[in-house]
Amino acid sequence: MRASPGKRVLMLLENSDYEHDTRVRAEAETLQANGYEVTVINRRSRGQKFHEVMSGVHLYTFRMPATASGSLGYLTEYLYATLAMFGISLIVSVRRGFDVVHTHNPPDILFLVAGFYKLFGKRFVYDHHDLGPELYDARFAGRGNPLVRWALVVGEKLACRLADRVIATNASYRVVEMERSGVPAERITIVRNGPDLRIFHPVPPDPDLRRRAGTLIGYIGVMGPQDGVDYLLRAVRHLVFDLKQEDIFCVIMGKGDSVQDLKRLAHELEIEKQVWFTGWVSYDDLLCYLSTVDIGVDPDPSNPFNDRCTMIKMMNYMTMSKPIVAFDLPEHRVTAGDAAAYARPNSELDFAQQINALIADPERQRRMGMLGRQRIESALAWPYQAQNLLNAYATVSAGDGRSNGRNGAMQR
Repeated sequence: MRASPGKRVLMLLENSDYEHDTRVRAEAETLQANGYEVTVINRRSRGQKFHEVMSGVHLYTFRMPATASGSLGYLTEYLYATLAMFGISLIVSVRRGFDVVHTHNPPDILFLVAGFYKLFGKRFVYDHHDLGPELYDARFAGRGNPLVRWALVVGEKLACRLADRVIATNASYRVVEMERSGVPAERITIVRNGPDLRIFHPVPPDPDLRRRAGTLIGYIGVMGPQDGVDYLLRAVRHLVFDLKQEDIFCVIMGKGDSVQDLKRLAHELEIEKQVWFTGWVSYDDLLCYLSTVDIGVDPDPSNPFNDRCTMIKMMNYMTMSKPIVAFDLPEHRVTAGDAAAYARPNSELDFAQQINALIADPERQRRMGMLGRQRIESALAWPYQAQNLLNAYATVSAGDGRSNGRNGAMQR
């Protein structure tokens, strides 16, 4: 049965693959389960076809060129992806049709595709995943091009102002959207990241990993210049050499453009025996390894980007009832509350000392893990966020996305 008019959605996703992007997949499947017809245009993963259907969501994919690096490389990638998505959107408009274009940044220039279709009466939802200018600053650490940063600010403003509904991941992003882009509060809906407890849950631990050390420390996520895994490695050195915690093992799960640099750093710090870079692991292995570790860590350092971000890795640890050690950043406290031990921002020694204190207090570990799991179950799991998404879409589908503010705009 085809969806009723106003309930056909075209999503554009460039920065990750749909199958492993938990936020985008949760949004698409939530809409699909509530009477919307959802199509996603996405970069092609290995083995994917041009058109597939996954849990009722139609996927159209395009091949990406080689991985980009540097400002020029990213610009080329984003322009190519935008043109590819626009071309496929024309095919989708004939085959399936759509009423709403929902873009997920980065890049922000996907608003060009949405803007074209607004000329024909389509609605535009802008899902603001990353603060592009601040992310650029964090990645290039003073080596960036001022013109590129200016363009990122302009792209973000245009996307926000053109959208009929802006979806923010937290209250910090909402403030930026209001202050930098001039979006009225009533046009913003907060839809936080949240784990789906049906598919993300504890499983039996891995016995081989469990035997590696008395205390297992776990990290899951991307490893780029802004993600702070180098801070984690230096904290591990402090643990081993300064605090004499030699019976530890740190499992680092994920991939990113800094992995090789991080492996070299682990060698220079003489902690190779205490660190395992797993690479990108299967979903089953991810659940198993997170169920096995004792302490989850989030080493994202304080900067204008990370201070405003909600880190899904923290909620993953909380879902698994794991205590967390993280730097004391504003959104970290909003997410984890008392489920985390907070180190002074960017102090690797204090980060190590917070881990050391948890190692010495198993009862505190258990209590913090329990508090984190309760927080997920009572406030942060995906069903609590799904209703905000549906409320936002109700206004967009009804054509009043610019006037109705009863959409969780004030939720944190």
